[in-house]
This record gives sequence, C-alpha cells and structure tokens, in this order.
Amino acid sequence: MASTRIDDGLHPGRLLTRREALALIGASGAALLAGAAPGRAQAPSSAAARPSCVARPQQTEGPFFVEEALNRSDIRSDPRSGESRPGVPLRLTFNVSRLSGAGCGPLAGAQVDVWHCDAGGQYSDVRGSVTSGQQFLRGYQIADAAGNAQFLTIYPGCYGGRAVHVHYKIRTGPAAARSYAFTSQLYFDEALTARVYAAEPYASQSRQWMRNASDGIFRSGGRQLLLSPEPDGQGYAAAFDIGLQV
Repeated sequence: MASTRIDDGLHPGRLLTRREALALIGASGAALLAGAAPGRAQAPSSAAARPSCVARPQQTEGPFFVEEALNRSDIRSDPRSGESRPGVPLRLTFNVSRLSGAGCGPLAGAQVDVWHCDAGGQYSDVRGSVTSGQQFLRGYQIADAAGNAQFLTIYPGCYGGRAVHVHYKIRTGPAAARSYAFTSQLYFDEALTARVYAAEPYASQSRQWMRNASDGIFRSGGRQLLLSPEPDGQGYAAAFDIGLQV
C-alpha cells in the first residue's frame, strides 16, 4: 500500500507535539497522512501525559473481516454460547487522534473494530468452516471523549503464512454512510511471542509461527505497527497511538 512521507527533520517515529504538528501543516500543506512516521507503539500510561499524533501505515484488511456489529470491550467469548477462547489475556487500548488545521486532538466517536485468530489459529465466523456462526475475538468500541477505545482479548495465535498479528479498522461518520476508514494490523516482539507460546494453550499447537521479517505484509511498514506490551496481572497490556487526518 502506498504511503506518503514527510521529511520533517524530526526523529522517525517520534510523537508530534501540537506545535510540531502545526508546523508540518504550514510547511507541507499535506498534514499527517497514513504511513508518514515510523515508530513503536507505547505501553499504557496516562492519555493526558502525551499526544498521540503519530501516523501509521495502512495494511490489507485480509479475508476474515466480518461486519458483526458487536459493540463490546471484552471480545474473548462467543456471545451466542458464552464460551470464551482460552489464551493469555491482552488488554489493548487505542489512543486515536485527529490532526487538522486547529492542531492535534482526540478523535472522539470513532469506531474501532478489532479481530484476530484464537490460540489455535482459527478466526470466528469464517464461511464454510467449523467456526461459521461463531463470533469470538471480534468486536468494536466507540472512542470516548479522550479518543480512547479499550479491548480485553487474548494474545493471538498463529497460522501458516503470517506472522502473529491483530487486525483493526477505524471508521468515522454514521454507520450507514461511513466517510472515512483506516485499516491496518498490529504486531508483536518475537521474544515475547516465544515466552507466551511456551505455555498452553499455544504450546500444544503443532504449527511453527512465522517470524516478522519473513512476513511479506509485515515488511510493508510492520515495524511502525509493533506493540510494546507490559505485564498486567496474568497477562499483558499495551496501548497504540495513532493520529489520522480525517
């Protein structure tokens, strides 16, 4: 997917302050487009302590997105059966902001969808598969006044041909007439994946997980989409900052 880079003289991947963001607008007239600045997602901290205006590259939606209309924060279970997918808990927070002529501010009201495979590498509700009709590990949240959308899920499993990843989509406007959509993926440090996969229910899976560098999709901007999870109870927690021009 093509991206636009802005040579701003700043360190790549650094979060933009309001003053720097406004300077970029005046200098380029292009603002901050998807894919402009590489950088690693930050671990959870106070949303008010820092801006979240950092651009990220878009990546393919893939074949497994389903418009389930599941407005929920805890996406681990199938709402029809109530059964949760086993795995290491992962708390994931999106800090979504908008860059405009007025500066950088929270993108309140944005819809953030998340979907990924379970510990065994299966997606729910795949037509013609054993998971058809199930809705585990899928859901969306509406960003609050601070631009935050939070999810409780599990550390994703793996399947052939892909590195370990989570899909997400950010949309604005009424559901019947979406005016903007940004779709991409999140990735994980391989040392952390190795630790997680050493325990059940991941350890009993026979397939080998692909390294990030071997994944053709990851090689198209994936380093800018890496999470930095920190220990959180029995699992991990991570936050992802993303600034969009909407």
